[in-house]
Amino acid sequence: MQWETVIGLEVHTQLTTQSKIFSGASTAFGAEPNTQACQVDIALPGVLPVLNKGAVERAIRFGLAIGARLNRINVFDRKNYFYPDLPKGYQISQFTLPIVEGGALTIQVGDEEKTVRITRAHLEEDAGKSLHEDFHGLTGIDLNRAGTPLLEIVSEPDMRSAKEAVAYAKALHTLVTWIGTCDGNLQEGSFRCDANVSVRRPGGPLGTRREIKNLNSFRFLEQAIDYEIRWQIGEIEDGRAIQQATVLFDPDSGETRMMRTKEDAHDYRYFPDPDLLPVKLEEDWIERVRASLPELPQARQTRYRTEFGLSAYDAATLTSSRTLSDYFETVTAALPKADAKLAANWVMGELSAALNRAEIDIATSPIGANRLARLLGRLQDGTLSGKLAKQVFEAMWTEGGEPDAIIEAQGLKQMSDSGEVERIIDTVLAANQKSVEEFRAGKDKAFNALVGQVMKATKGKANPAQVNDLLRAKLAG
Repeated sequence: MQWETVIGLEVHTQLTTQSKIFSGASTAFGAEPNTQACQVDIALPGVLPVLNKGAVERAIRFGLAIGARLNRINVFDRKNYFYPDLPKGYQISQFTLPIVEGGALTIQVGDEEKTVRITRAHLEEDAGKSLHEDFHGLTGIDLNRAGTPLLEIVSEPDMRSAKEAVAYAKALHTLVTWIGTCDGNLQEGSFRCDANVSVRRPGGPLGTRREIKNLNSFRFLEQAIDYEIRWQIGEIEDGRAIQQATVLFDPDSGETRMMRTKEDAHDYRYFPDPDLLPVKLEEDWIERVRASLPELPQARQTRYRTEFGLSAYDAATLTSSRTLSDYFETVTAALPKADAKLAANWVMGELSAALNRAEIDIATSPIGANRLARLLGRLQDGTLSGKLAKQVFEAMWTEGGEPDAIIEAQGLKQMSDSGEVERIIDTVLAANQKSVEEFRAGKDKAFNALVGQVMKATKGKANPAQVNDLLRAKLAG
């Protein structure tokens, strides 16, 4: 019996302001517990919140980037609940009039594109953090995070698989880091996902959802959703009803477990915060923010496909981060437009493989974009073969230096004298008469063996295309 999965994500992105959303306390990561929590953050009597303009501006940037509607008047509300790490007994958030409504994000899932609608994005403050000590069995409260500015981005339930959810989360991560609203550090909690998952019969009414909280890894997001789908289907097929709940994912067991039954909005008793005035967005401010936006990932992908003839997959890969895309932009700017595909292959191939092996980011690559472009130039002008270019790349990676200097020092220049190549081919043919006879008898593998012998005799310096042409001519004669 067929089931359809329905998934929506709520993503908490920490904004890149240096101070908190309603106080001047620092948002820097890694401080000793409770050293970055001021009177406003810990809700001492008589203190008042003051809104951080930088947080509002970052929300505007995001809204413009997804083509959303910006509510020119938006309001902060109090979300009431009680938990040890929430010192006020309520969280300042936005409910009835959020700053961003609507918009969409296009994602790439394999070879297919899909658009995921966004319901809203609202500003809010983060809570503190409970620290559990397994050794003593104690729990402490660190309020350093209390008041940290968040933009919570809520999608429509448009995703139908864990892979689609991960593709959406990655595309969102790319966008918020691209436009500078969030640093995207998953390990530090700057980008956290809650996944709402339900199952239904295809075309039927929505099922009861369960919310998987605080997933800070794309791998865990996929594993948690896949497990939750299997669990819900198993429960229903065994005749049990799904209860709306909040659940946690245990990476060690690969399972979700219920934390509490899920609250609805009315359980939080939202009402407008009396200490904060409505926020009014002036048109000239919005236009200044719009003018400051960079070329966005989707626009750049479209340009790569139309201008360079790249596939949708290649374009999406090359815009998966702004640093990667900017690197590629620099490489292509130094080469003829016709060489863009070659540049894409090297950036996604040799360079990415070397970065993965070294476990470093492209921002700290030992080979800068302009030096890679100069290496590719030597490949295109015939100075190097593909094999020799990889040797030069390896030397550039491990020892540094310019490609021309390495080519000269190591004698790696590709053989271009056709007369010399012909003489080597004659020698190879004379020494490999059996392969010659097999080729003339219709065995194509024999030709490849002869090419290999020629390349070996030239120590890889012969032009493979030239070798193929001359060798076929000799064998046909």
